[in-house]
Amino acid sequence: MESQNVKQTIIDTIRGKSSLKQKVYDNTLNAFGILKEVLQELADYYNGQIADADSRIQLEYKDNGIFSAQLKVAGDLLIFGMHSNIFEFDREHGVWKTSYIQADRLASYCGIINIYNFLADSFKYNRWDDLGYLIGRIFINKEMRYFVEGKRQLGFFYNNFGKEVLDKNTLENIANLAINYSLEFDLLVPPYDAIKIINVEQISQRIQFSLMKTGKRLGFRFNSDDVSANSK
Repeated sequence: MESQNVKQTIIDTIRGKSSLKQKVYDNTLNAFGILKEVLQELADYYNGQIADADSRIQLEYKDNGIFSAQLKVAGDLLIFGMHSNIFEFDREHGVWKTSYIQADRLASYCGIINIYNFLADSFKYNRWDDLGYLIGRIFINKEMRYFVEGKRQLGFFYNNFGKEVLDKNTLENIANLAINYSLEFDLLVPPYDAIKIINVEQISQRIQFSLMKTGKRLGFRFNSDDVSANSK
């Protein structure tokens, strides 16, 4: 390819794809800002409904900066994180089979908001080896169209890419589903063989700081709950 042709290709890419990615980034950042408002409002709402309950189960919202926010719900911590980059789907992803993407390939470029579920005590007691789980992720494109991949209802109601524009009401529904899932996703006792042998340093630390490596499905496949999900 001649030098002038390469230059023109670069110019066309900057004008096209790079400009497109900036638009997707702006849409995702705007959606994440709305989601933060939703999380604060939900914390206020639920706290008002359980005002007479144990203060330790009050919801706590925290803005962690431009790309992160968290919501503590009783013993669970939901962390919402926006990725700063824009992504394309791999060729095996089901999104390529949708008529929406087949009609406009550029609509497949998406920003991502991830939703992770941790135990609140993991952060409270600095248990850095504890496990968290991705329970959902929101994909947003140039037209503010969206879909959600996730566990149970999070991946069921919103598998309609291209049909709806992401708005505040939808983000509230997604947040409520994430809260509900985390509350139903219980902590399981770790397998006996996984913790039967430890050294002196480990037991000393565990007695002092409750540092036993902990996760809601430690020792089990996380996707094992799909079976119960399908039965609902």
